[in-house]
Amino acid sequence: MRSRGSGWVTVAGAMAAVALVAGCGTGAGTGGGASAAAAFGREEAQAEIVAAVETSGLPKSGRAGAGATPTGATPRPTPSTERERLEERAAACTAAWQYLGPSVDGVKGAFEKAVTALAGEDWVQGERQVEKLDEKGGSTVQITLRKRGWVLYARHVGSGGSMDMEMVSLQATETACWNRFTEEEQKTLFGEGAEQG
Repeated sequence: MRSRGSGWVTVAGAMAAVALVAGCGTGAGTGGGASAAAAFGREEAQAEIVAAVETSGLPKSGRAGAGATPTGATPRPTPSTERERLEERAAACTAAWQYLGPSVDGVKGAFEKAVTALAGEDWVQGERQVEKLDEKGGSTVQITLRKRGWVLYARHVGSGGSMDMEMVSLQATETACWNRFTEEEQKTLFGEGAEQG
């Protein structure tokens, strides 16, 4: 289990970085027409993540684009490399929020409240992994949730002792959108050792 968990941490962290670098706010959505109203796309996933964060008491993200709603007024630079083009495509498949900073009282409980809030929006909780990181109280909790073609990885990492840092990540990816990436494109995004799933 540990090796699968380690790969999962790497890929989930990389996807969160891609989404946040690309500005993972509420995006373009799923198209127009009556079917779009019933669809569950990036905008809906992002809105549910942000609502769960707001009701849970998690600390403010402080990261550019994390849960923000882009105005479209500021043009984004045109991607100039293959990796930048792939990052932009990956951002269209994701909805995310992340906190990375000093430990804050109650973050672990707030993380659990956010997961409960998502479950209240019909995200179905699956696998939960808990791992002790060190003897100073550091730990990681990883929870998988699924809803209408989306997989959400919720993660809390807290380090004890002198490092005194915490990370909370709620990273949702649309499976059908992600499956359009070839193995070679995934390697370009995440490196040779990236394992998906």
